[in-house]
Formats: sequence, C-alpha cells, structure tokens
Amino acid sequence: MKKGTIILLVVVGIIVLLGFNGCSSYNTMATMDEGVTGQWQQVEVAYQARMDKTKNLFAIVQSAADFEKETLKEVMEARSKATSIQINADNLTPEKIAEFEKAQNAFGSSLGRLMAVAENYPQLQAVGAFRDFQAQYEGMENRIATERRRFNEVAQEFNTYIRRFPKNLYAGIFGFERRGYFESQEGAETAPDIQSMREKEKK
Repeated sequence: MKKGTIILLVVVGIIVLLGFNGCSSYNTMATMDEGVTGQWQQVEVAYQARMDKTKNLFAIVQSAADFEKETLKEVMEARSKATSIQINADNLTPEKIAEFEKAQNAFGSSLGRLMAVAENYPQLQAVGAFRDFQAQYEGMENRIATERRRFNEVAQEFNTYIRRFPKNLYAGIFGFERRGYFESQEGAETAPDIQSMREKEKK
C-alpha cells in the first residue's frame, strides 16, 4: 500500500473518530442541558407556589386594623420586585441567577419577618385563612430550598462535564455555556425559624 494512501486512511480515520466523539459529546451535553432546564423549571414552580399562596395574604393581614403597616408594605414591595424578575431557561448565567436570587431572598426575608410579627396579633391568629397559610409556610420554604439544592447539583454536573478536555472544545463549538448557581446561605437548607425571628423583632 502506498504511503499516500496510508496517510489518507489515517486522516479519514481521525476525522471519523472525532466526528463520532463529537456526536456522542453533543448528545450527552444536550441531555444534561435539558436536565438543568428541567430542574430550573422545578425551582420556578416552587417559587411560584409561594407567590400564589401570598396573593391573598395581604388582604388577610390588613384585616388586623392595627397591624404594622410598614412591615406589610415592605413585603408587598419585595413581592412585586421578585415577581418582575423572570429568567429564560436558556440564559441561566451566574449574573442572571444572582439577580433572581437577590429579589427572591429579599421577599423571603420580609415574608419571614411578617410571619414573626404576626405572632403578636391574636385577632390575626384567629383568622382561618391565615392559620392555613402558617401551616403551609414551612413546607413552601423547605421545597424552595430543596429545589435550589437539586438545581445546583445538576448545574454543577453539567458545568464540570463541559469544562473537561476535550469536551470543552466541543462545548465551545456547539455553544454550550456554563450555568450559574444559587449561592449558599446560612440556614438555607431549612425553613425559617419563626420563633427566632419573633425574638429578633422584639429586640
């Protein structure tokens, strides 16, 4: 066999090998990318559930005539801001997630303070709808924490995969980019402790 033919076969073999490896890498990246997108949707569902359940909370709280108006106003404003920030699942950059997280955390913190302050209003505690919300509050916050943790796990797996050589080359060619994370917060793995918040409000 001629030397030129051998070289040609080797080159063709390398191209075929790279093509096969590229297809395999693309399929894996696409599958993992869909996993990140799917988990992001679960995060949104968890946050939306909190938004939906707080929709009527303000009217309920306002029924307590002497309730601290400033606290209620703060929660309403934080909810409005958190609702206004939406992220496309195809654009989960660290910057976008940080912006989304900041607004959601602000709402969560103000809501927690409202729940703590509400403990001091017996007439509010007597309202059935408010008691129902209290019963659901811990579960809502726990679900948010769980979905955030799961998102970080699948995002980390995806990011690690596309950064490894030679996968990083294929990721660049096919346009797969690193996804952002939710930043860890002290106590984020558990629902807010209303009793602790109430004690802080009294200080």
